[in-house]
Amino acid sequence: MNHLETDEETAVALRNADAVSPLVFVCEHASAHIPERFGTLGLSVEARKSHAAWDPGALALAERLADRFGAVLVAASVSRLVIDCNRPPEAPDAMPARSEIFDIPGNAKLDKAEREIRSQSYYTPFHAAVAKAISDRSDPILVTVHSFTPVYHGAARTVEIGVLHDRDARLADAMLDAADRAGAQNVRRNDPYGPEDGVTHTLKKHALPGKHLNVMLEVRNDLIADAAAQDDMAKRLGDWLESALSTTGAAAC
Repeated sequence: MNHLETDEETAVALRNADAVSPLVFVCEHASAHIPERFGTLGLSVEARKSHAAWDPGALALAERLADRFGAVLVAASVSRLVIDCNRPPEAPDAMPARSEIFDIPGNAKLDKAEREIRSQSYYTPFHAAVAKAISDRSDPILVTVHSFTPVYHGAARTVEIGVLHDRDARLADAMLDAADRAGAQNVRRNDPYGPEDGVTHTLKKHALPGKHLNVMLEVRNDLIADAAAQDDMAKRLGDWLESALSTTGAAAC
């Protein structure tokens, strides 16, 4: 189906679930939704809508890329402030008590039992869906899609697009080469985050063990703030990805 299949308490949403493309798109921070049982986590409306709660524009961008390549998209259905599916559950920032300028009162005194409940309720089924999408394909290619805030802790970021990787840089190298050939500006490797920041968890969990091609894309969220901008960015990234796959000898469909 060409829509996200989800419901109020589901941990994961799928788009193009029956797709046969080897590409697997993943959006770990797709939603700002906080399930009812958590209340507001003690947060203001501003905080619940901010980049601390999700990656604005990332889901729309991931949907466009998945549709372009006729590929499956696996998206998390709850806010990363409930649990960050791009962190191991035991990591302190998987259920942060503070995110940039925001305190998260509902996460301030989590005991082991509550952390385990969140992990089993949301993290485990999300990653099971990613694992299934990977295992259903003979030569899977993992692409995770994120956005980042233009200003972080008061400092402006000039980078526009980050192409991130962990130990396996094959697809990232090819995408960066494609971006360079296209004359793209402010496209950088492992910026504004890199493996040292713990952001490559999904790549490490699902791509590195099987030596599958993989890349993580980070786009500054002011560049994907509306539908027209999302269309434009999806075309740019899609063109680079298509070129990169050709360079690496991988097929997109």
